[in-house]
Amino acid sequence: MLRREFLIGTLAISTFSESVFASADALIVNRTESCGCCGAWVERMISAGLKTEVNFVNDEVLRLIKSQLAIPVDLSSCHTATIGSYFIEGHVPAEDIRRLLIERPKALGLSVPGMPIGSPGMEMGSNKEPFETLLVFENGKTQAFNSHTPQTSV
Repeated sequence: MLRREFLIGTLAISTFSESVFASADALIVNRTESCGCCGAWVERMISAGLKTEVNFVNDEVLRLIKSQLAIPVDLSSCHTATIGSYFIEGHVPAEDIRRLLIERPKALGLSVPGMPIGSPGMEMGSNKEPFETLLVFENGKTQAFNSHTPQTSV
């Protein structure tokens, strides 16, 4: 680890304290201020009844948070949240977060890698693509937690 990364990490942790990382009952969202889809995702979480707090951070701090939470780069997205002992990476649907909190699997968190069209915050009219919410384990391996397939009209 470079000295600069260590100092930034120490600063980030001391500046944001534990509010950046976890709350037993609130979804703590770390995002950049300029990302519109992040704001839309937060709105969907609030609309779904999740208590939500937002921390605006710069890109460097957001990368550091992802690293400290052990989120693999290939599972990364535009915002990172925590709730309880879990991370929530990307456009994860509220029902998947609720299920995670009920089932409490031995895992690090959930991820919807990339920014799939039709996922919460990424709505584009009737355009929707299938996507999976992945359960992420400590060893970096994943398994499908939920599959989201667009409904077709008959």
